[in-house]
Amino acid sequence: MSFSQLGLSEKVLAAVQAAGYTTPTPIQQQAIPHVLARRDVLGIAQTGTGKTAAFTLPMLTRLEHGRARARMPRTLILEPTRELAAQVQESFERYGAGQKLNVALVIGGVSFDDQDSKLTRGVDVLIATPGRLLDHFERGRLLLTGVELLVIDEADRMLDMGFIPDIERICKLVPFTRQTLFFTATMPPEIRRITEQFLHNPVKVEVSRPATTVATTTQLLVKTGREPHDKRDTLRRVIRSAEGLTNAIIFCNRKREVAALHRSLVRHGFSAIALHGDMDQPARTAALDQFRKNEVTLLVASDVAARGLDIPAVSHIFNFDVPHHPDDYVHRIGRTGRAGRSGTPPRNIGKESIRKESIRKGSARKRASTARAAGVRMHPPKASTISVTTATAATASTGTSARRGAMAPPHQ
Repeated sequence: MSFSQLGLSEKVLAAVQAAGYTTPTPIQQQAIPHVLARRDVLGIAQTGTGKTAAFTLPMLTRLEHGRARARMPRTLILEPTRELAAQVQESFERYGAGQKLNVALVIGGVSFDDQDSKLTRGVDVLIATPGRLLDHFERGRLLLTGVELLVIDEADRMLDMGFIPDIERICKLVPFTRQTLFFTATMPPEIRRITEQFLHNPVKVEVSRPATTVATTTQLLVKTGREPHDKRDTLRRVIRSAEGLTNAIIFCNRKREVAALHRSLVRHGFSAIALHGDMDQPARTAALDQFRKNEVTLLVASDVAARGLDIPAVSHIFNFDVPHHPDDYVHRIGRTGRAGRSGTPPRNIGKESIRKESIRKGSARKRASTARAAGVRMHPPKASTISVTTATAATASTGTSARRGAMAPPHQ
């Protein structure tokens, strides 16, 4: 199937073709016709399989008709993080360049006045994080009664992060007759139950089992000692011996561990930069830009970077700390193996007997569950591990597909 068979407008098809894409991903094939038909959609797909384009492209088609009014956005997209919101804005601006649409980004960490001036002019697409959106509403600077389409992206993370009260309030502020789209990579059963109050007779589009990892990656576990300095030493050795490493994201569970590991890597001569939630927005944006432009090789990050960010051609993911929840593991390693890239091991590591660390009561059980979700057999106690996920830059043989986010052409 090609994009031309999905019902998209000529302007949108031309923009996609100009980017070098001809074959939609499975989530796009299944979701786009339903979005154009104004059905509520619950879309579940692995991260990196094109969820953003699955709502961006049909929205651009729908928005070709009508005009925005002051302070009354026509469509609203909610994102859990500033980085994801900015990424979606880039997608709209690139693929809607010929449509004269007004797109506004409302996120924390930047000026209220600049955002307010855009809202005053009227916006066709409002992309926001929940907290800043409600700040504008409470100041009387925003009306949501004209919203025709509501998108809740990374829905499971939005709900897991404690945004349930904000999401419920926003859903009550937009018209009952709006169209609602939920797009997510994982949908635990308890979250699935909550979506029933947000969606009306939705079409369920599921192209992978909830909380599954991309098949085009290779996943390995490396044993280390329990002490932090042992883990840092093991990580340095693994990085130095990794075959085909062009860049890598290293995940830690805590912000202070991100800072400590970043300092250690720089001290040992590695090209590294840190990214975590306590950094202000300009610093976070600058860190991501440096990594995307290959100005630094290693990005040491907390889970703020795990969800949905489109960083093309990441060759390796290192989990310095194994995450507490299987869903977080899925999103972390989803930074590589994107858009059909296939995986190869960074070094010749055989299948070893993996031992896990028991730190607090219940910790070993949670971490074992995480490992089982990744298909790794666990054995009890007492050494730590570092997980390694790798992928090559080869594209899928089925044609060039539109990835999540900016959807840059293959050569970029």
